[in-house]
Amino acid sequence: MPKYRIQSLIFILTTFMLGCNEYMIVGVLSDIHKDFGTSMSNLGILITAFALTYAIATPLVSILTSKFKRHQVYFGLLAVFFVGNTWTALATNYLSLMGSRILTASTAGAICSLTLTMTNFVVPQEKRAATIAWVFAGFNIASVAGVPLGTFISTNWGWHASYWLVDIIAAITISLLIFLVPRNTPQAIHKKDAANAGGVKDFMLDKRVILTVSFIMAICAAQFSFYTYIRPIITGQMGFSVSSLNLLLLILGLMAIVGNNLGGWCADNGGVKVLPRLYVIMGIFLIIAGLTMKNLAVVSFICIAIVCIFNSSYGATVQVLMMDIASKESPAALDLASSLNPVFSNVGISIGSFLAAQMLHFTTVNNIVYLSAIFAFAGFGIIFQLKRIYSK
Repeated sequence: MPKYRIQSLIFILTTFMLGCNEYMIVGVLSDIHKDFGTSMSNLGILITAFALTYAIATPLVSILTSKFKRHQVYFGLLAVFFVGNTWTALATNYLSLMGSRILTASTAGAICSLTLTMTNFVVPQEKRAATIAWVFAGFNIASVAGVPLGTFISTNWGWHASYWLVDIIAAITISLLIFLVPRNTPQAIHKKDAANAGGVKDFMLDKRVILTVSFIMAICAAQFSFYTYIRPIITGQMGFSVSSLNLLLLILGLMAIVGNNLGGWCADNGGVKVLPRLYVIMGIFLIIAGLTMKNLAVVSFICIAIVCIFNSSYGATVQVLMMDIASKESPAALDLASSLNPVFSNVGISIGSFLAAQMLHFTTVNNIVYLSAIFAFAGFGIIFQLKRIYSK
């Protein structure tokens, strides 16, 4: 097996580890609520705080560490991530848990960015889009296996045990990365880039980049406004039994992997030109899910499953798009381009989870899907504008 394939598999394991740490909290919020007695709306702020820290810290860490070798920064960040996750596993109150999540989030985005950058360098050009799609799939695989498994462990042995599982995965991942991370990737920022006409500022002000990150925020807000409360939605609003929860979460995770494969196909077959139709359909299915949640639970769940496909279909396209813009027009912005997808994903997550938490003060959890639909239609409008630019 070629070395780049082995490296790619370990990079997928890395994003799986990051996904387990970030998303597993969705499945254990109810158990944390029972343990700490903290309200569900306040527990939702854990997700908002993680996402905001992720979004703010990622570009700062990238800038502050740009003069160091990538693999050295990578291993340092992984060590801090491991400490943060261990702290989560040991947390005994809400403030301690919040602190641990903030520490972990401060490194997770930069780890993801470096993983994508290294993937871009080690994989042959003709396999880049598909491989990047699979590296992103690590997050979806975390939804398939990590979130249901974490929920099962939390239900039977306590939510702390779920994060001890993440520690085991992290230890294995870091051990493999020590041997397989490339040590010779060219640094993106050199003195000659300072004179490059398309520098970092021009990259960030590029209309295509602005529309792309706005689209990412809208779709992630659409997802996490409802997914933050997916457990009470499935068991409390749709009426499915707690015993069926892990199976249903597994199905949603599998749909996310289907969406990831669809995203790889989109990236290779038109990119932004084929995405708009997906997100108008996504908004429609969210509305149907809300209308049928109380009386037609199976129909509502099928709609949510379809939504999970579309939630995962944009990643490869927008990642390749931004890295291509940086590589061709603004080489100094390449590392930054690698980080924008995870950064603005978490901005969107923070917006969606925060607004959903605020909605719970005056409405029931089943109505959150209508907020998600608003974000989905906004995403459609934005990606349609981007399509028009690339269609000229």
